[in-house]
Amino acid sequence: MDSRDLRPWLLTRQQQAEQALQGLLARQDVPARLADAMRYAVLGGGKRLRPLLAYAAAEAVTDKEAEAGSTNASADAAACAVECIHAYSLIHDDLPAMDDDALRRGQPTCHIQFDEATAILAGDALQALAFEVLATAGSATEGARLQMVSELAQASGWQGMVAGQALDIEATGSSPAESSLSQMHSLKTGALIRASVVLGALATGAASKDQIAALRRFAVLAGLAFQIRDDILDVEAPTSVSGKQQGKDARLNKATYVSVLGLEGARQRLAQVATEADAALALFDQRAMRLRQLCCYLVERQS
Repeated sequence: MDSRDLRPWLLTRQQQAEQALQGLLARQDVPARLADAMRYAVLGGGKRLRPLLAYAAAEAVTDKEAEAGSTNASADAAACAVECIHAYSLIHDDLPAMDDDALRRGQPTCHIQFDEATAILAGDALQALAFEVLATAGSATEGARLQMVSELAQASGWQGMVAGQALDIEATGSSPAESSLSQMHSLKTGALIRASVVLGALATGAASKDQIAALRRFAVLAGLAFQIRDDILDVEAPTSVSGKQQGKDARLNKATYVSVLGLEGARQRLAQVATEADAALALFDQRAMRLRQLCCYLVERQS
């Protein structure tokens, strides 16, 4: 399946996510510098991959694609929540105590643009805002809101993304087995991708247990594909294209799929994982077309 066929839908849903995020961050009763840092981190570009996965999963379980320009408030809440968590994680990941990055999406990182203290507070505030958004999603049932909050808490906390970051720090300078590397990235990167897909489905109130299980399987594999491609791009993509410092992983002696499997081995593993991800969506037939296209997009992306 050619990911180029995805472009019209991609642009429509990216615009929908952007509008929802702008509305969410438009509040004026927040200290100005803090609000500016939050907006800088969230609205400063990005592919909106996680919101896109949430929207695509919502479509997969409702058996129809929403008309262009229409808005499902619950799907918007899921999309905004996962993007706020993603932005918070990038702010903290870029800090001197973590990866010490000065560049993100071709722009100064949040702590460089503002200062470390403001960046930490902006990340903290975005994390809290994500759960506020889900807890107050008026168009979702109380049960769905509780499920979404629980799903995101597990994905972003000590059983998910934070645990993965801790393992990443421990693995720096080592050469772990592929199984250990997969575990680390399934937590650090994959957990939030999984939550994005599951939250999108839960937001509709229409997903069956079998559908949620299939979507979880797909999302685990999609998250793995995303990370392998990211590791390959760190070697291949120039800074002018990726917006990130080329070769950063090697300079920091990070454990990656390229360092463990070699560049060609990583490419082969990526192709295998992409095939498995597509197979995980067999339950949905054509209803999961957008999810399939997004997986192709993950594999083919250049930044």
